[in-house]
Amino acid sequence: MKIGSTVMCVDDSIKPGQLMFVGHAYPNWIKAGKLYTVREILPNDDIVPGIVLDEVINPPLYVHILGREQEPAFRISRFRELDDTELAIETNETVGIEELLGI
Repeated sequence: MKIGSTVMCVDDSIKPGQLMFVGHAYPNWIKAGKLYTVREILPNDDIVPGIVLDEVINPPLYVHILGREQEPAFRISRFRELDDTELAIETNETVGIEELLGI
């Protein structure tokens, strides 16, 4: 995975005990099955690497364990990078559905 990669969200779940935190830290959340573009990969001091996305922007917050403020990142394992063939299929399917619905 690299900056500019197209990824599909495969896990948008939130643990019940984390609902309040996630709602505060991530006012804009991801959706399973949706395509996104990697804007940046944050190594997070080798604790838990994460990514931020072109399509989802959240305000920076202070991350205590890192000792700095940054945009909250999504865990990389929540996404699957699409190869060129998959990307072409996903794009064609989306266009076809939109045309059928007249969107």
